[in-house]
Formats: sequence, C-alpha cells, structure tokens
Amino acid sequence: MDDLYRHVERLWQVDTVPYRPEREVTRSKQDQQAIALLETKTGRTEAWSCWEAELKHLPDITMPRPYAPADSHREGTTRQVHIFADASEKAYGAVAFLRTEDNQGKVHLSFVLARSRIAPKRVHSVPRLELCAALVAAQLASTLKKELALPVHSTVLWSDSTTVLTWLHSQSCRYKVFVGSRVAEIQELTEGFVWRYVDSDNNPADDLTRGKTLISLLEPNRWSQGPTFLLQGPTTWPEMPHGIPPDDAAELRKGTFCGSTVTSPDIAILQDKTCNTWQELMDATARELHGQAPPIYSPTAEEYRQAEVLILQRAQKQSFPDDCAQLSAGKPVKTSSRLLTLAPVIDTSIDLIRVGGRLRRLEGQNEVTPHPIVLDASHPVTRLLIKKYDQDLKHPGPERVFAELRRTYWIIHGREAVRRYQRSCVDCQRWRAKPSIPKMADLPTARLQLHKPAFHATGMDCFGPMLVKVGRRHEKRWGLIFKCLTTRAVHLDLIRNMDTDAFLMALRRFIARRGTPSELWSDHGTNFKGGEKELREAFTSMCPTLQSQLAPRKIKFNFNPPAAPHFGGVWEREVRAVKSALRTCLGTEPIHEDVLSTVLLEVEAILNSKPLGYVSADLSDVDPVTPNSLLLGRPDGSLPQIVYPKSEILSRRRWRHSQVLADQFWSRFIRDYLPGLQTRQKWQASPPDLLEKSVVMITEPQLPRAMWPIGHVTKVHRSDDGHIRSADVDIKGRQYTRPVARLVVLPALPAEVTQDSHKD
Repeated sequence: MDDLYRHVERLWQVDTVPYRPEREVTRSKQDQQAIALLETKTGRTEAWSCWEAELKHLPDITMPRPYAPADSHREGTTRQVHIFADASEKAYGAVAFLRTEDNQGKVHLSFVLARSRIAPKRVHSVPRLELCAALVAAQLASTLKKELALPVHSTVLWSDSTTVLTWLHSQSCRYKVFVGSRVAEIQELTEGFVWRYVDSDNNPADDLTRGKTLISLLEPNRWSQGPTFLLQGPTTWPEMPHGIPPDDAAELRKGTFCGSTVTSPDIAILQDKTCNTWQELMDATARELHGQAPPIYSPTAEEYRQAEVLILQRAQKQSFPDDCAQLSAGKPVKTSSRLLTLAPVIDTSIDLIRVGGRLRRLEGQNEVTPHPIVLDASHPVTRLLIKKYDQDLKHPGPERVFAELRRTYWIIHGREAVRRYQRSCVDCQRWRAKPSIPKMADLPTARLQLHKPAFHATGMDCFGPMLVKVGRRHEKRWGLIFKCLTTRAVHLDLIRNMDTDAFLMALRRFIARRGTPSELWSDHGTNFKGGEKELREAFTSMCPTLQSQLAPRKIKFNFNPPAAPHFGGVWEREVRAVKSALRTCLGTEPIHEDVLSTVLLEVEAILNSKPLGYVSADLSDVDPVTPNSLLLGRPDGSLPQIVYPKSEILSRRRWRHSQVLADQFWSRFIRDYLPGLQTRQKWQASPPDLLEKSVVMITEPQLPRAMWPIGHVTKVHRSDDGHIRSADVDIKGRQYTRPVARLVVLPALPAEVTQDSHKD
C-alpha cells in the first residue's frame, strides 16, 4: 500500500495530462489502481472543502428550546409524537416531532430528536434498508416514551415504503431471519402505536438520507419545523395508496411439511360408517360382507362372527400397521413397539394379533383366556366395545368392566380407557357423580355487624311440630327461632299454625321484646314469603306521612335459595340444639301448652348462656363471653343482678353500667370470638364454576336417584366473591332455583334422553 501511495504522488507530480478513458488501455495495472485511488482522494478532498466552507454559517442556525409555547399548557391541550423514517442506498434514519394542539385548535410543531445510520457495507435491497429505518423509528419511539416528561396522548410512526408497512401488519414468522427478527422487534417496541403511510415529498426524513446544506437550513424548512400537513387536521393527512402490495417472495420463509401418509382401503370403509353402538357396527359390517343385501336383512350367526373378525382385523391394522407387517412376515416386532412386553403372536386362523405371554402351557382353560386379542385404547372400535360391556353390565365400576373385557381383549392402558369412557357416560354419571360444591364463601356483612344492638341482623326458621294437650285432644304447635347473626343470641317463640298470620303475630312480639331488626334472613318457607308480601302491601297502603316516618324502620327480607339449608347454617344449628334440649326435657309425651312455652323460654336462656369461642381451662382467665352478657349484663340469667351504691341516682347508675358492659362484651367478642371465624373448616377447594346451558341433575333426597329430574341451566347467580352458588334450572318448561350443592353436572345428552328421564 505504501508503494501504491508513492506511485500516486509520482503521478500527481509528473502526469499532468488530464485522464481520458481512451488512455486506460495504455496504462499499466499499477497505474490504473493509483489513478482510482487518486480520484477517490480528490473527491473526498472536494467534499471536505465544501463542508468546511459551510461551517461559517453554523452560528446562524438556531433551534428553539421549548417544545411548545408557554400558553399551551392549559387544560384540553393534546400532544402527539410523530416519527418519520426513510432510507437510501447511503444512509437511513428517523426524525421525531412533537405536535401540540390547544383547546382552541391552534397547532404547534417542534423538532425533538433525530437519529441516522450509514448503510451497511454489504449491499441490501431498498425494502430492507427501509425496514432498518423503521427499526430506528421504533427505537426512537421507545426512548421518547420513557424519557419525555410531557404527557403524550398518542404516537404515530410514518414510512413511505408500502412493503415495510405490509410486513409490520403481518406475522414475523412468515419471513426470513433478517426481516422476521426486525419485524418482531418493531412490533414489540411499537405495541399500542400507529403506523401510517407518507409520500416521499412530505417525508422530512428524506432530508436525512439525501443531505441538506447549512444555507438551506437558514430558511424555513420541513426538517427543523416539521411537515406542513401536520399543522392541519388528521383528515388531510396522507393516506395509504389503494391496493395492497404483494409480498416479496424472496423474503418469505419456505414452508416445510412434516407428516406421514398411510393408505389403507379399510380405513375409509370404517370412517364412512357412523355407528354409535357395537351392534350397529356389526350390522353394517355384516351387510357389507353380504353385498347387495335388502333393506330388511337379518344376518346369520356365522355372518356376525365373520363381521366381528373383520372389524378387529381392521382395528389392529390401523393401530399397529408395522407390527402386523412384521408378525405376518414371521419376524418379531421391533424393540420400539408398544407390544414388545406382550410377546405378541399372530393367530393364523383369523389373522389377529394375540398376547403371547408366559401362559402358553396353561391347560384346562379356553384358549381365549390366556391369549386375548390386542387392541388400542384410542381406537373407536375399542370405545364401542367398552360401551357395550358397560351397558350389558348395567354401568358398574371401572374395575368390573375392565375385568370382563380382559377375558377376551387385551386393551393397552385399558383401565384408564374404561375410566375415561365412564366419565363421559351419562348413565354412569347419573348413578355416581356428586355435586361440585364451591369454596366456602366469606362471611356476609350481616355476620359482622359489630357495635350494633342485638338482633340487628336476624335469621329465623320454624321447627316442629310438637304435640300439646288441649283438654282430651292433642294439637300441634310449632316453634319459631330468631337468631342474631352477629352476637349469636337466640329468641324462641311458640306459634299455633304454620301460616302468615301466626308468623306476623310472632314477629310483632319479637319486635316488642327485642327491637326492630334491620334485616331478616330465612329460607323459602311459604309463611315467611307471605309475611313479606302482606307487610309490603300494608306498608304501601299507608298514607305518605306515615310512610316517611316508618321508612327508616323498614325491615329488609332476604331469602336463601330453596333446598339450601347450608345457606342458613347459623340458625339451623341452633334448631338442632333446641330439639335436643326439648327431647331431653320432655321426651315424646304430649304436655300442656303452658309447660311447653315455659320450657322453650328456659331453653332460650340456656342457649344464650352458651360461651362464644374457646373456653380456657385456666382458673385465672375471666369468664367467657356469652350472648347474655349483652342482653342481660351478666353471662347467665340465673345469676343475681348487680347491686348499685345508694350514692348515685338509679338511672345514671344503670345507664353507665350498661355502657360499660356493652363495651366489655364487644372488646372480648372481637378479641376472643371473632378470630375463630377466620378459617374455613370445609369446602376449601375451588372447582370450576357452573356455566349456563350446562346439563344438570337436581338431587332430591326424598326420591330414588333414578327419578332425579334432569334439566339445563338457564341463569347463574354470582355471589359477592365471584363464585356461582345458585342457579336457575329449566325442567320441562318450569324454572327451579337451586344451590350448586344440589346440582350434579352431567355430560351433554341428546334431547330424547332428557325427555325420557322426565317421564313419570
């Protein structure tokens, strides 16, 4: 290279004759290389001189520091970042502008950032260079999103290459590595941004790739001030040309097909038959063997035997094609075969693969038992066989069906295949499936009404009947229990009849003794529903003045779904305790009504003296808190009342003492009892929620399981925690609301099966 430079200097000094192409043939190779280097050096020198001459204009070029005027930071101002990308054979890059529009529609554009790159030394196509420019624009957008402190409402990226825009709206896996990797990176960086088309005449990034002199930058230009179309509304911006450009076939990744094709004349025959049972498949195959059989045709026993052998042959050839070929040729199966451990052999009499095994010398048994026919669990013929045995055995457990199949057939992974079928069998699920109970719900608000009076939120239920003596006859009486959902206090009453009037009278007695509750919870008893209706009608008929006075005291009724006693487990458990106490005290003999009322009140006092939470065995601990601590001011109603000193007024003493007792009750209630409600004792799993249009069976303990009704879910009721805990079920046109704990989800079944199951 040094010699070449010395040769150039010699030519520079000696050869003063201008270079002409016709003289090239007379020059040596070294002279030609020297002249080429000399011309390159001369061109670079001239370019350097031109660039150096322009530096005197550099101090005259100014760029405004603020992105927008000071008065544009008012409310209603929108800001957009617009990034333009372009490429040429020499360079590529991108330039960003900030578009600010105030609430009066005035638009201001400002230059933000630009980035340029020299084109790679390796020659690339123009679409590839445009893609590189789009990548630079995407990187600029990502940088501005992180670094720009101003709130930006949207980001728009522009390119004048329709090919690049087509690539960016396609999947990156369709293209080769160069295009695909850059498209994937651009899509990741510009997620949520908008790509648009701009023609070259309006693209300011075109100045970046072609170059611009300092003198031209002194005048108003699109590089420093942005393109003029951004000063107008979006409706005037450039649009994509009509017609989608075709994909560049040179950049598309070549597709590769991976697969195998097996041609068998028997496969098409078996696939054409839509048989739902084993008997239908046997009949269709027997007709096929008979040829031109009439529509009403009864095959013989021999034809059925031939049809069964043909079905099994086809199933084995489809499931084990390589093994059938090996065994038919008298060769052992391959070491990779699924039948290797079975030591399979070919039965030459019927051309079927049987299990060889180690029981060949078994005597006194049928040949079918030690050498069953091999079948694949995934084949449809195997599923029809399992269905046949399951129906013939009246849907027993999977082990019973599998044991019966094993006598004749050896199904690979057969036990799991039987279980898989029975999970989708409607009859099997009707006899064995259980309801899927959702996770135990959080405590409702009614259970956590702290620092409220007793019976603020109350649950109620009826129990009985109980026999009483009225003269010489016996009559029935029912008990009515009111349970405070927060303090666990109990109120018992006796009613003569299970009707609306008796319930309303008992409710008035309860309000007179315990105060007006805020809400009442109950099951769907007809007396409770009637009570709510009559109360609502009476309240509506009152005059407006009385309505405004009674509105704050209106009782809210809440009903649990029918047949859902676990929804009211708080008071259902107390009903059990009351019944146990009455059974212990009274037995089964009828008594007088006065005695029964007295016993109920004593049972109420016993239940209200029951400790809440854990009772410590330490003598130094204080007495446990009970509902009577809030109701009576002492843990047990049998204890004497407190004696007040004579120095204080009676009303003041009682009021102060009641306040102290209430504060002590709630402090110990929160400390000792409330934490015990945190854990879930059961129903801890979260099975999938019930879906609409699911086929379900309603459990009815009073009926045999075979008579349980089947319907489909029309509406689900979602609880506060998001789980489905009750649903509406349509059965023969009637709607039933039931809890999920009473619904058994079944596989989808045909309409005729549903109609048969509804018949009386």
